[in-house]
Amino acid sequence: MKKFDLMKKILDSGALAVVRAKPERVLEIAEGIVKGGIPVMEISYTNADAPEAIDLVHKQFGSSILVGAGTVNNGATAKDAIAHGAGFLYSPMFDREVMSLANEYQIPYAPGCSTVTEAVEAMRAGATFIKYFPYGGLLGPDVIKTIKTPIPEMPLLESGGVDASNVKQWFEAGVEVVGIGSALSKGSQDTIEVSARSIREEIDAFRSTKK
Repeated sequence: MKKFDLMKKILDSGALAVVRAKPERVLEIAEGIVKGGIPVMEISYTNADAPEAIDLVHKQFGSSILVGAGTVNNGATAKDAIAHGAGFLYSPMFDREVMSLANEYQIPYAPGCSTVTEAVEAMRAGATFIKYFPYGGLLGPDVIKTIKTPIPEMPLLESGGVDASNVKQWFEAGVEVVGIGSALSKGSQDTIEVSARSIREEIDAFRSTKK
């Protein structure tokens, strides 16, 4: 049940912060997004101190935030992230070893896929969400609609160019979750909190129309 519980937390939030920052800054961002109502964040392994940042978030925020690892491109990185308690894995590419480890340890995996064939293969292998990368951020919500029309069951996560002004458009197009970079990682802690709250309100407003 672990994977499904973690997946539910991501789905309930509907959004996660995509963070590339030093550990001290990661804590500030975490404080802002939690207060703003988006208690999920991905810490990118493009930073060598990502494991330290994950540990610090766990220590300071405990279960009030779900923290995952990003830019997980190979099995070695996945093993390290899992060892540090990452609650999900996030990547710009699909890697079968990462997928195997995510399945073994029962945590969600969101690989980046560039073609529909690759995305379907990843989904069949057990991917929790498909990040249609990089075309979602380049082409906008229409590409999501195009994919969802013949494959409505494909769980899509959009990452790139999302903020409070357009998040509703992405959900209308059919995404399940959005990954948000600059809008949830730039500025002061208070600025991030305000931005997170605005995004939270937009997602909740969209969902209220679907009930």
